[in-house]
Amino acid sequence: MKIIHAANELKPAGRKVCLAIGFFDGVHLGHQQIIRQTITDARQHDALALVLTFDRHPNSVVAPAHVPPLIYSLPQKLRAIESLGADTLLLIHFDEKFSRQTGAEFIRRLARDLGKIQSLCVGMDFVFGHKRSGDVALLKKLGDKTGFTVHGLAAVSLDGRIVSSTRIREAIRAGDLDAASQMLGRPYAISGRVVEGDRVGRQLGFPTANLDVTGLILPPNGVYAGLTKVKKKSHRVALNIGFRPTMASAGGQLRVEAHLLDFGGNLYGEELTVEMGGKLREEKKFASAAELRRQISRDLAALRALA
Repeated sequence: MKIIHAANELKPAGRKVCLAIGFFDGVHLGHQQIIRQTITDARQHDALALVLTFDRHPNSVVAPAHVPPLIYSLPQKLRAIESLGADTLLLIHFDEKFSRQTGAEFIRRLARDLGKIQSLCVGMDFVFGHKRSGDVALLKKLGDKTGFTVHGLAAVSLDGRIVSSTRIREAIRAGDLDAASQMLGRPYAISGRVVEGDRVGRQLGFPTANLDVTGLILPPNGVYAGLTKVKKKSHRVALNIGFRPTMASAGGQLRVEAHLLDFGGNLYGEELTVEMGGKLREEKKFASAAELRRQISRDLAALRALA
């Protein structure tokens, strides 16, 4: 999948464009329906399938006090979109200048820069533009004038309730990772860049990769079983989420630390994605580092024993 950062970079060479628009946090079942409809349209009309999304949540600019924690990091979201088969992704930098466009201005500029739009697909409740001035009704009005078809797709339901990013966040926060996985249409995973830690894990004999999860929603604190891939090789993971209450050096800072079984390489600067399994135990303060070391050994034995 090709990634561009401005609509006029697409250069479709005379081909029509089928377009999906959304923030797509989590790329859940509802988002997948929108993107797949776009790809289907593109195949039917020998057009390019283009997904448009943003590099940050719009609220980070227009309502900073109301930015939700995200399900996916940006690289994780882009990988999920790519897996669905889109030709190109238009990743727009959402800033104050961009936020001041009305909904109509945004669509007219897209139509000008992309050339011939064949179809445009969004969720039925999609709103966009300055002061949320655009919606599906506006898209259909502009489509009638400009010549593109609009799909405003109804939300997907699961267990009698609408699938939404908000509902997935609630499931993750509650520790119901199976429900989150069902709504995502894939196993729930935490992804973040590996950053320098204080090397306490190494001192204990169990080196960990510290993940930068700034801005992400997280499950309840505790130790979880997980799975990751490094250079196409799978490794089981013991993932600790918490404040490391036994270690005075932790300083009350939340950490997400992954110990990979049977791995001895350097992961600093890499994006590590850990597919989450079940919870091994709750977070606990131990009387000493030696007691913590013994518990970690038990955790890893339990991890190895999992089917």
